[in-house]
Amino acid sequence: MSLPFYQRCHQHYDLSYRNKDVRSTVSHYQREKKRSAVYTQGSTAYSSRSSAAHRRESEAFRRASASSSQQQASQHALSSEVSRKAASAYDYGSSHGLTDSSLLLDDYSSKLSPKPKRAKHSLLSGEEKENLPSDYMVPIFSGRQKHVSGITDTEEERIKEAAAYIAQRNLLASEEGITTSKQSTASKQTTASKQSTASKQSTASKQSTASRQSTASRQSVVSKQATSALQQEETSEKKSRKVVIREKAERLSLRKTLEETETYHAKLNEDHLLHAPEFIIKPRSHTVWEKENVKLHCSIAGWPEPRVTWYKNQVPINVHANPGKYIIESRYGMHTLEINGCDFEDTAQYRASAMNVKGELSAYASVVVKRYKGEFDETRFHAGASTMPLSFGVTPYGYASRFEIHFDDKFDVSFGREGETMSLGCRVVITPEIKHFQPEIQWYRNGVPLSPSKWVQTLWSGERATLTFSHLNKEDEGLYTIRVRMGEYYEQYSAYVFVRDADAEIEGAPAAPLDVKCLEANKDYIIISWKQPAVDGGSPILGYFIDKCEVGTDSWSQCNDTPVKFARFPVTGLIEGRSYIFRVRAVNKMGIGFPSRVSEPVAALDPAEKARLKSRPSAPWTGQIIVTEEEPSEGIVPGPPTDLSVTEATRSYVVLSWKPPGQRGHEGIMYFVEKCEAGTENWQRVNTELPVKSPRFALFDLAEGKSYCFRVRCSNSAGVGEPSEATEVTVVGDKLDIPKAPGKIIPSRNTDTSVVVSWEESKDAKELVGYYIEASVAGSGKWEPCNNNPVKGSRFTCHGLVTGQSYIFRVRAVNAAGLSEYSQDSEAIEVKAAIGGGVSPDVCPALSDEPGGLTASRGRVHEASPPTFQKDALLGSKPNKPSLPSSSQNLGQTEVSKVSETVQEELTPPPQKAAPQGKSKSDPLKKKTDRAPPSPPCDITCLESFRDSMVLGWKQPDKIGGAEITGYYVNYREVIDGVPGKWREANVKAVSEEAYKISNLKENMVYQFQVAAMNMAGLGAPSAVSECFKCEEWTIAVPGPPHSLKCSEVRKDSLVLQWKPPVHSGRTPVTGYFVDLKEAKAKEDQWRGLNEAAIKNVYLKVRGLKEGVSYVFRVRAINQAGVGKPSDLAGPVVAETRPGTKEVVVNVDDDGVISLNFECDKMTPKSEFSWSKDYVSTEDSPRLEVESKGNKTKMTFKDLGMDDLGIYSCDVTDTDGIASSYLIDEEELKRLLALSHEHKFPTVPVKSELAVEILEKGQVRFWMQAEKLSGNAKVNYIFNEKEIFEGPKYKMHIDRNTGIIEMFMEKLQDEDEGTYTFQLQDGKATNHSTVVLVGDVFKKLQKEAEFQRQEWIRKQGPHFVEYLSWEVTGECNVLLKCKVANIKKETHIVWYKDEREISVDEKHDFKDGICTLLITEFSKKDAGIYEVILKDDRGKDKSRLKLVDEAFKELMMEVCKKIALSATDLKIQSTAEGIQLYSFVTYYVEDLKVNWSHNGSAIRYSDRVKTGVTGEQIWLQINEPTPNDKGKYVMELFDGKTGHQKTVDLSGQAYDEAYAEFQRLKQAAIAEKNRARVLGGLPDVVTIQEGKALNLTCNVWGDPPPEVSWLKNEKALASDDHCNLKFEAGRTAYFTINGVSTADSGKYGLVVKNKYGSETSDFTVSVFIPEEEARMAALESLKGGKKAK
Repeated sequence: MSLPFYQRCHQHYDLSYRNKDVRSTVSHYQREKKRSAVYTQGSTAYSSRSSAAHRRESEAFRRASASSSQQQASQHALSSEVSRKAASAYDYGSSHGLTDSSLLLDDYSSKLSPKPKRAKHSLLSGEEKENLPSDYMVPIFSGRQKHVSGITDTEEERIKEAAAYIAQRNLLASEEGITTSKQSTASKQTTASKQSTASKQSTASKQSTASRQSTASRQSVVSKQATSALQQEETSEKKSRKVVIREKAERLSLRKTLEETETYHAKLNEDHLLHAPEFIIKPRSHTVWEKENVKLHCSIAGWPEPRVTWYKNQVPINVHANPGKYIIESRYGMHTLEINGCDFEDTAQYRASAMNVKGELSAYASVVVKRYKGEFDETRFHAGASTMPLSFGVTPYGYASRFEIHFDDKFDVSFGREGETMSLGCRVVITPEIKHFQPEIQWYRNGVPLSPSKWVQTLWSGERATLTFSHLNKEDEGLYTIRVRMGEYYEQYSAYVFVRDADAEIEGAPAAPLDVKCLEANKDYIIISWKQPAVDGGSPILGYFIDKCEVGTDSWSQCNDTPVKFARFPVTGLIEGRSYIFRVRAVNKMGIGFPSRVSEPVAALDPAEKARLKSRPSAPWTGQIIVTEEEPSEGIVPGPPTDLSVTEATRSYVVLSWKPPGQRGHEGIMYFVEKCEAGTENWQRVNTELPVKSPRFALFDLAEGKSYCFRVRCSNSAGVGEPSEATEVTVVGDKLDIPKAPGKIIPSRNTDTSVVVSWEESKDAKELVGYYIEASVAGSGKWEPCNNNPVKGSRFTCHGLVTGQSYIFRVRAVNAAGLSEYSQDSEAIEVKAAIGGGVSPDVCPALSDEPGGLTASRGRVHEASPPTFQKDALLGSKPNKPSLPSSSQNLGQTEVSKVSETVQEELTPPPQKAAPQGKSKSDPLKKKTDRAPPSPPCDITCLESFRDSMVLGWKQPDKIGGAEITGYYVNYREVIDGVPGKWREANVKAVSEEAYKISNLKENMVYQFQVAAMNMAGLGAPSAVSECFKCEEWTIAVPGPPHSLKCSEVRKDSLVLQWKPPVHSGRTPVTGYFVDLKEAKAKEDQWRGLNEAAIKNVYLKVRGLKEGVSYVFRVRAINQAGVGKPSDLAGPVVAETRPGTKEVVVNVDDDGVISLNFECDKMTPKSEFSWSKDYVSTEDSPRLEVESKGNKTKMTFKDLGMDDLGIYSCDVTDTDGIASSYLIDEEELKRLLALSHEHKFPTVPVKSELAVEILEKGQVRFWMQAEKLSGNAKVNYIFNEKEIFEGPKYKMHIDRNTGIIEMFMEKLQDEDEGTYTFQLQDGKATNHSTVVLVGDVFKKLQKEAEFQRQEWIRKQGPHFVEYLSWEVTGECNVLLKCKVANIKKETHIVWYKDEREISVDEKHDFKDGICTLLITEFSKKDAGIYEVILKDDRGKDKSRLKLVDEAFKELMMEVCKKIALSATDLKIQSTAEGIQLYSFVTYYVEDLKVNWSHNGSAIRYSDRVKTGVTGEQIWLQINEPTPNDKGKYVMELFDGKTGHQKTVDLSGQAYDEAYAEFQRLKQAAIAEKNRARVLGGLPDVVTIQEGKALNLTCNVWGDPPPEVSWLKNEKALASDDHCNLKFEAGRTAYFTINGVSTADSGKYGLVVKNKYGSETSDFTVSVFIPEEEARMAALESLKGGKKAK
């Protein structure tokens, strides 16, 4: 075992560790060290010999040891007892190649050595070589097992280890070939032999050539001759040139190494050689057979020397708990864990954890134990603390059908004194006895399992279980329970142990405090707490002194100069990384009392620093370690700390707490604390000499009653940062008030040596530790403590009283602030048994199902508890056979046998559930009702009957008398031939359940029973005498009736019915239950079942009840034989929701913790909350944690999962059935887990994720929007995993009102391709959003940005806001339009088609910025590329529109659509040829397809039926219509996409009218065609000269041929010689005048006529005379000349 850390560093050894022999050895070693110690780092480059030569030298020396001198023999005679203990250590060190120059200086005793420059031979085995690295030399020092908790070994082990350590160093420094002194004879002999066989490096081998060739003879040379020869050769012979050069080179190498070492030292920081642990060799996994041993090895480097702790499945291995099972050793940096006699339970994952002040590191290995298929070795079932695991509890015929467990020679209530030893034990009798099947023995104190330690040891001898206290202390006081488990059965027995104070050395001095614990630990201080003693020695305690002792020493030092009254104190002045133990002493005016029991060791380590340095294995089964290295960051001055607050304030000290700053760099920071008086700004630094390393600090030397403010600064190598915000004003003084005195002390009888004392808890008490109870013989005035360990709750059983004596009692409360005033004295009570006289010592209490010892909840006390659990054995249990004979048979009583409970899981109830916390403290005061004994129970029934015993059940009394029922007493009597006998008591101890088994009855005897209930006020009246029951073995096949029916959670339409299984299950197990109900006033034939199929649960939620109706219920059990008898009725219960009823509410707090909460406003002082899952108590569930305070309770899920699905209910005791439940199904589980994750990892809600948009100038805008941001919200901008900041390239902006977060970039360049992330942090909530701009996405965005930049440039001159587009107007014309902006008067616009300018008649006025070009009657000829250009002196812009190919088709479809929509309705028109249907459109284009259909069928066109377009008219012509042409006609105009239809009905009257008109027009056409007419030939006017002949010819036509006549001046003209009129062939008429004269002038007419009509053609004949015309012309000329003059 190595010495403590501080002793190794300072080369100092405490004398208390050594005896006289050890001290002399140390002094001898120190003298030798001064002469011979050589510094080295393990390299053979500058060693006098190589390790290989040293190995051969040692081998030769051992061969020559028989003939060695007396000096060598005397040297070997050094092997004293001490040296023998170190021999193995020396052999191990030599086998690792440690030469005489391998002794390390203290500063390097555990530092990793550099890789040797020459190969070294090793004596290790092959397996050991695999576990050693090639570059590591084991340093010479002795390690020991060290744990971070600071657990120390015994004094004897420390002395032995120190002695071995010193003896080993002596051996290494002696003359046995290990010292570096050249005067050592034995060393030179061995050197000579080596030089002659293997090395040419020594001087002797160079001078003697012949000796090199005869190796064997040289090894047999006498030692004295070799010694003298070597001395002569070393001193006188001249060295060769090669040897001189080699030695010079070695000296240069040594000097260089030393210089490098000095340089390395100069660069070390203030921590010198401190470095975190490092595994050189990690433990390997093993697979072994049962009963074999396995050893795990690991080698660890680090400074200070790491403390190694071994874990099994993450649980520290305690070698004391399993003596001989585990052996943990630490020697020379090699740490081993040896597991002896492996069994199947040793299959586990093992972890070696190394820790020092620089951090912690773990390595993992697994051990798999294979099991033989043959017989088990009986020797493995040895007597000891360990027992056979339950998995081995199998007999050749399976599990035993029933185990009966009894306790004999039991321990009773015990009284001890501090410092004494005590043993508790009992004999355990188990029937049937099964070979290889040992019971599981577990001891409890106040319901908490006990583990073996130096204070308490357990032993199981195979028949007797013993618990031994090696040194009693008041912490050992409490209720002790032994629980014996056998398969599925277990039994337990309990008794109380009282520990009195030891006699004080100073008369009147106070007793020792107790329960010294560490509340908080960090680098700078450790907060210690304790409990005040019950005995103050007769004068008030003035305060307490706290002592500390470093682990590994026995030197105690006092921590405080003046006594402190507050039972908490921060101890400062500790050395970081070291472990300490503490004790506390009380002082009064008479002196200082005994110290308390020492605390558990605790290390002065900062938990936050430990967590930061700790490396977590990512794969525990492989031991892989992941270490994150942070980049160095220097020159950052830390920011101010945050969340500074005063966490504790007393009159002696104030504790501050804060959070480290966010801006701190990667180097460590320290803190300076400043204070100032309130109202001033005079800040003073508190810790001027030493800065604080932890974010918590305790301040002393503050004036009591004054007000202060505090603040904290951070500092590092870069400087001191800004101060934090100051705390609120703090007044120096105790913030915790001393509790008020308890009230109303009520004693009640229990046994003939004990009294149960109950009281009202202190009101508004904070941080209550418990209560002290004192007793005094009435009238004596002398008070004695009843307990020396404070108890919680409001009830306690005081033992050790004198029978028949009258006592009074008083109680006081205690918390950290001190002890309260005493309560008022109780009334005197005489000590005697509550009922039935004295109680035999054999009657022992059982462990309450709710561990609390003397303060058991629900009003029970440990001595008043029945022999059964609260979850009694009658619920699915199997009763044991009659056990030990009763000790009270002389009273005529039968024995009360216990009932074993069938359990499915370990029942280790946590102590924190012992009693409810502060019930109804915040409720308004209610009027207290006088307590009275309860009313009689009722409905006594027989639940099961055996040959000599019966199980009874009954109902609780209707009136409990204002106090909780504490138990029941059962009386019975025999009935012979109808005559009842004398009443007898069935139980001495009260039973808590409404069921009880009465043993030792007579078979076939008839019995009657009565039951009386008891509460604090006393025993109530007995019940009515039951009906007669015959004690006989029930053999019925069907199960008995269920019992203990109870209704809870009563609501207006539902309730929950619960029951217990029948005690008698019949021939086969119960498979289910049927539940019936009826209205309370209904007849028996109106029972109806609630479930068609049997249910396996012992509860049922009844739904569908009618509000206000009273119901009763019953339950029947079923097995394979059939359905059994119904149970007693439950009810009547009225279906109603009472006012103020509250339900269980689920809550998820900010940390994601899921809890069920319930509140009750109608609690009594004795009420408690009881939680259950599926109506089974959750008290022992490791997955749940229940906390109750006042009228509120909370059940917290530790890790909500699928295993937690079910119905959770909360009942409130001592109320009128107040209860509520909550169902967690899979859907609710998912919802709660999602909500928990949301609360645990809150996110900043986001309206819009991170997006990118391009602004008008080509700028890139990254933006996102949060729903809400506070003023403290922060955003980190990340590009490709590196944070970017505001600068020329990036512009950031946060609008906390709108939640918009923006970042702008002027231009996107190629290097900007990547991932952009916005990280949001708003308080605890975080969120982030990412956009990835890589590949095509980035190129597209970059292209768009460039386009927008060019667009912005374009828009500086006249430009198009909307580019050229087309629109079809209502007139079916095409309008080309565009929108322009930034124009002026000089701006011109020019239109082009196919690069040819289009002349526009009107000049554009740019009204509304719209420019248009109208194209009327658009058709194929208008297809082409249109372009419009804007230009002026600022620039130009153009827009092109392609109306070709697909674009033209699209436009034409739109034109056709407009034309089709412009079509008029179809109309009917008759013609001479037939009937015509037609419609008009705006205009017609060929792209518009026209289709006609008749009565749904397409029309086949022919000469009779044809279609066509004339101008804007689209028509269908039906020539010579017939009746077949009647019907519905549809014209469809198809625009390329859609058909537009027009319809007309050509039938009925429409057809008749059209047809008649057709006939009429047809006849008119015939007449028109055949009527007489002038076809031509006659002029309108004929001018002819007189005397000429006039010949006119005219063609006429008519059918029949017309008649011709002539007229002159509208008078008939007959033919004569002057005027010849002819008509030939019926077609030609001739008109001839021979020698016309003026008389022939006039108007002539040709009249043609036939039966169809006539026609007249007129012409005028003008005859002129030529002379006259000349004369007339002359006259006219003459007249014109006169007028001119």
